[in-house]
Amino acid sequence: MRRYRLPACLLPYAALAAMLPAAAQAGAPLYRYDSVHSQIVFNVDHDGYSRPFGRLHIARGWLRFDPNDWSSAATELDIDLASVDMGDPDWNAALRKPSLLDAEKARYAHFVSTGVERKDDSHGVLHGKLTLRGVTRPVDLEFSFNRRATTIYGMHEVAGFSATAALDRDDFGITSFGGSIGHQVALWFAIEAIRDDHAAAAADGSENTKEHP
Repeated sequence: MRRYRLPACLLPYAALAAMLPAAAQAGAPLYRYDSVHSQIVFNVDHDGYSRPFGRLHIARGWLRFDPNDWSSAATELDIDLASVDMGDPDWNAALRKPSLLDAEKARYAHFVSTGVERKDDSHGVLHGKLTLRGVTRPVDLEFSFNRRATTIYGMHEVAGFSATAALDRDDFGITSFGGSIGHQVALWFAIEAIRDDHAAAAADGSENTKEHP
């Protein structure tokens, strides 16, 4: 069988073409947070009577995650403090005031990861920094990687996670009503993220995720 040889002038282009697939697959998949199916739930002690639950909304964010290689995992997101929902309009308004969340002056809490500690195939600890009311403190989230698959309608690829965290509100300057509102806040995260290669814009420039509507 006669072999066809590329002309010498085309060899550089052929080498470049051979490299493209590897380059395209070199980075871990990128996702954007599905703000509809993602939720943040928290609770805090109320004068020793109970620990009422509230909810917060993820405004925007991106996630980089490869189930086979956690070394490049990273995330950044904004939490809308004005979305706080305790099930009562007056209670919500009280939490938004400057003495507590101060949602009018600093509407968004910002979280950015600094590293991931893998425990096993589906569990790990996400290390990061949370900025709340202009104060930045380290926060660790223990998380479970639940699933990555294409939706039953075949529209997009989704990655799902669950996570928990705890913080002391005093660390962020939220010291009001110390006698009636607890200081230790527990948080639960139910996360779904949609595969979106355009999220690379946010990954390459974190300031994009800080632009407020």
